[in-house]
Amino acid sequence: MSKIPCKILFLLFFFCSFSVVLGQNLKKIPSPLSNFPTDADEFLGYDSFGYSYQIKNNIFRKIKGNEIFEYKNISLGKITKADILNPLKIVLFYEDFNSVVLLDNQLNKITEINFSQNNMPIVATAVGMSIQNQLWVYNALNQQIGLFDYLKNEYKTVSTPLTENIKFCQTDFNTFYWIDEKNNWFFCDIFGKTTSLGKVSEFDKIQILSPKQYIFSKANLLYFKDIHKDGSESVYEIEVQEKSLHKFYCKDQILSIFTPKEITNYKIVIP
Repeated sequence: MSKIPCKILFLLFFFCSFSVVLGQNLKKIPSPLSNFPTDADEFLGYDSFGYSYQIKNNIFRKIKGNEIFEYKNISLGKITKADILNPLKIVLFYEDFNSVVLLDNQLNKITEINFSQNNMPIVATAVGMSIQNQLWVYNALNQQIGLFDYLKNEYKTVSTPLTENIKFCQTDFNTFYWIDEKNNWFFCDIFGKTTSLGKVSEFDKIQILSPKQYIFSKANLLYFKDIHKDGSESVYEIEVQEKSLHKFYCKDQILSIFTPKEITNYKIVIP
């Protein structure tokens, strides 16, 4: 009788250990599609029309085959961030001059916004495209998220003050995502409702795919995290050929890896 509990304990230990090993070795192996050389300083991604967006020597570029469009604005300094969510209204953010430039699909300037000239004081440290002629803006003066109507030149605060500094943020039309310095993950919708999404893994770079999924890199390895309905998590290592991950971008099941010399595109299955 005394041997049975020992065997049961051994089997439980074995299967638990086996499950942990399996959990640690979940992998996604994407299929290479294409690669091409680049001299860009930064790769920003693709739009649904197949154009790639890059920055070289502080010049914003839109490229497809031999078709190249460029925009530069020396007077506003360095481009801090480019939002290509809407390829018909591209957002270039120049943080040093507290300004934004909106471009059309041929990179002609639609309008230029200087937040320092707004009636309500704004010091923008994050900007992204939202809906209905509005921009997401994080105002460092009051540590709140707001929406700026660039046609009416009006700004309204939508969130309560953030309690921690922003480590990373990402926007879509309806959502402002951010991760604070403690790796807590949140989002705010256009009505100001803020939701906690838990903690993210330690990362060097990250791209949020949804409130339940994100891709991140750590120590030149690439991972995909999937948060299930029951709250459990699966972390997959994404096996790519590149040993140095300057930047990655995932959209429509296409994973693009940017190194200082080339851009490689993979087909990846993400449920």
